[in-house]
Amino acid sequence: MPTAIAVTSADLALPPQDERTMPAVVLAGLDRHPLDHALTELSDLIESYGHVVVVCSAATPEPVVRRLYTLRSLLESDRIALLRPELPPLGVAVLGRQLRQLASCDLSPGVLASAGRLLAHYIHAGAVLGSVARLDRVPVGLKAHAKSWVPGSQFAVLAHPEPQLVKVAPEVTLKGPEFSTWLLLAKGQLPGDWAAGLGTAWQAQGVRETALPAESRAWWGTGRMVEFCAHLDDLSVLYQLVTSVRQSSCHWCGLDVIGDRCVFCSAVPPVHEPPAPRALEPRTPA
Repeated sequence: MPTAIAVTSADLALPPQDERTMPAVVLAGLDRHPLDHALTELSDLIESYGHVVVVCSAATPEPVVRRLYTLRSLLESDRIALLRPELPPLGVAVLGRQLRQLASCDLSPGVLASAGRLLAHYIHAGAVLGSVARLDRVPVGLKAHAKSWVPGSQFAVLAHPEPQLVKVAPEVTLKGPEFSTWLLLAKGQLPGDWAAGLGTAWQAQGVRETALPAESRAWWGTGRMVEFCAHLDDLSVLYQLVTSVRQSSCHWCGLDVIGDRCVFCSAVPPVHEPPAPRALEPRTPA
């Protein structure tokens, strides 16, 4: 039984990458539907799939996130994992699709869910912005803030894995991945020529386009943007990455996991205090 990969809006459910990619479960309108309706929907998912991994971004509205935690608590279930990586919305959508690709493989639910934290390290996500005046998720200097008020200024920002910010110019680029990737673009209210040029600068295998996620405007602080994301796209490479990491059993719920935290029950390995040194007994005079 494959693990269900769910997202909180339809624009985070990217089209399938191949014929093996599992469809995304879209949990839309969680904060608008009656609680019992959402409870039934999630309960039916668990009944059908066994385990559910919900992927959402840091820009997902707080009422939606609170509803997810409420539902998880009411169901008293450790078969629901909430994955909220520090990625921009397009990067979150890409990560969700990667998990949907892996969901067709022979990975246990715990390993699949914790693979999200591993795969996020290989995602290079950023945007070309018409203004950084309201950008608060990436460090921005005073000079860049001042330049952002100059008409026509554009900035290229890499938010993950390492923050970078440059002023857009023909000879300027961003430091990209040192491995083969595909580049995905989502155009907002700016032309995408410079962002598409990253495909050449980063030696990407190709450039694809998709719709801009609705949460991108809130994440980046502007709608004048083009969001981009370089990512691994081959299922065999993703599978090899995940299966090459040592697995262990969660000491709390018993699921096989990779990394230092179970995404389903949030347990971390117990810290064993070193035994206290034994006091030396006084020597008895001979």
